[in-house]
Amino acid sequence: MSLSSLERARAVERPTRDAMLQRSPAVQRFWGQNKDLFKDAWTEWENAASQRNIVLDRNLYDPRLRDAIEQAWEDPTKETAVKDLWQEVFPGVYQAQFFDPEHLPVLRDYLDEVANADIPLRPPYGISLNRGGAMLDPRSEGYLAAPQFQSFYNDLMDAYMRPISRLLFPDVMGYDTQTFGFSIRWQENKDTSLRPHTDASAVTLNINLNLPGEDFSGSGVSFIDSTTRRVQSLSFTPGTALIHHGSVPHASEPITRGERYNFVLWLYGDHGQIPPQGATGGTSDPHQRWAKPSGQSDGFAPF
Repeated sequence: MSLSSLERARAVERPTRDAMLQRSPAVQRFWGQNKDLFKDAWTEWENAASQRNIVLDRNLYDPRLRDAIEQAWEDPTKETAVKDLWQEVFPGVYQAQFFDPEHLPVLRDYLDEVANADIPLRPPYGISLNRGGAMLDPRSEGYLAAPQFQSFYNDLMDAYMRPISRLLFPDVMGYDTQTFGFSIRWQENKDTSLRPHTDASAVTLNINLNLPGEDFSGSGVSFIDSTTRRVQSLSFTPGTALIHHGSVPHASEPITRGERYNFVLWLYGDHGQIPPQGATGGTSDPHQRWAKPSGQSDGFAPF
């Protein structure tokens, strides 16, 4: 009797974490040779009985944000209601309630099931301290290919992140055709810090996935003003998000208690293009901002 795709994916011999961090050629071959197998396995896994009661849909979003977004897609001239939900908490950094804390357990339950699926997932080894994350975008090797998750992810990027980015940062228009994303799970006594850096993105959206009552200490994000050198630490509450140009210097502080869960999502132009420093953005009307680019994925992955 032949094994199913799910059984074969669970049985495959996996590269070591050290080999992945070193980006060994054998690791690249591993992901390439098993790409179709893992995609089929995720589909089979998601169709299993244990997954049928977990639905990833727009109920996960903060109701005010969801209503404003849907209204703007119906009538782009009403986009101001979306912009008004975002507060500038540091020069060039905005914060808003993104996911509804009451519905976040649905997403977290799904991600817990993913972690227990025993299907190989590539960690974001561009971030060496991150042990529990996964790649989310199909351009990445070993990404989370479950169909329901991909539908949710694509809607998040196309219907939410891109128009919000265009509203807050006009210069990203034309540098937002490509998507990229990964998840993070940082743990005390294991993950220390991530030194100051910039992202290879036009814009970065960082969403906290911790549940109400799931406390952690430390692990704030320090932002650095390139002009004044002022540093400010910003912390997350469940379901909140920070959005900023990738060029804004920032660092993750050590986590001292508990765990922190996040999605980190990027937009950039074809083949990694980002807005030039000092660009202010051309003129665009609301109907241009609330439109999906017609191009396809270029396959370029930053890491």
